Amino acid sequence: MAQVQANGIDIEVETLGDSADPPVLLIMGLGAQLTVWPDEFCEELARRGHYVVRFDNRDVGLSQWFDDAGVPDMVELYEAAVAEEAVDAPYTLADMADDAAGVLDALSIDSAHIVGASMGGMIAQRFAVNHPDRALSLTSIMSMPRFIPPDPEVTVALMAPDPGTREGRIQAGVEASRLLAGKGFEFDEDRAREFSAALIDRAWHPEGTARQMTAILADGDRRTDLAAVGVPTAVIHGTDDPLVLPKGGQETADAVSEAELVYIYGIAHTIKKKDWPAILDAISDLEKRAGV
Repeated sequence: MAQVQANGIDIEVETLGDSADPPVLLIMGLGAQLTVWPDEFCEELARRGHYVVRFDNRDVGLSQWFDDAGVPDMVELYEAAVAEEAVDAPYTLADMADDAAGVLDALSIDSAHIVGASMGGMIAQRFAVNHPDRALSLTSIMSMPRFIPPDPEVTVALMAPDPGTREGRIQAGVEASRLLAGKGFEFDEDRAREFSAALIDRAWHPEGTARQMTAILADGDRRTDLAAVGVPTAVIHGTDDPLVLPKGGQETADAVSEAELVYIYGIAHTIKKKDWPAILDAISDLEKRAGV
């Protein structure tokens, strides 16, 4: 991994595969580090003939943090968003899309297939709107074109206070993983614990997650803007997602004229290994449709 200057800030970037192959830019979600994209998933994407680029968004992981901006009051902001009131943010999803474009600049990549998961899907949508000449295709995974409140149980869990200890944070990560994994599958608690510990040890920064959430709430409704997106688009969503409800996927697909909606039945807000082929096939199919 390496640091690059992108959009005037420091961004942690990792690449995989042959730089001569068509590039795929992977954008991860709220508070999620680049390592949340599974290594094996990225390796398979590279084996299929793609140059894979993943990075830590601003304010998370090893990329630049914005602690001088302070910590927003999430309860107040959430109530404002539900009431459809304007939300002020220290930075926006447009800024984060500019970061992604800056990563491409730093790697001397003119354009790429843009893939985003959860908040990363929102950034990918904003990228396709604001940088249309740089998006070869768009894949929006378990995302939405506007803020749609999640199930109340999820809201309460995500707003839980910091446990204050490493072990408490690891356990909180395990319980969040359990909640977002869905109820129709066997949950591997040991693996979830190991993964949670690795993320916490790499970079623990919940203040950045709060500011990223503010950027989501401040971005408003992208549906009108998405109507102008003219690249091949895949919208992928789990039917049991309690965090980003399935209607978010439907609304995204309805907004983009070139979109194909792919539902993965039974999964919640996660990417399970058995479902990787559906996502990988969708990305490869978009490359064929784009002709690049």
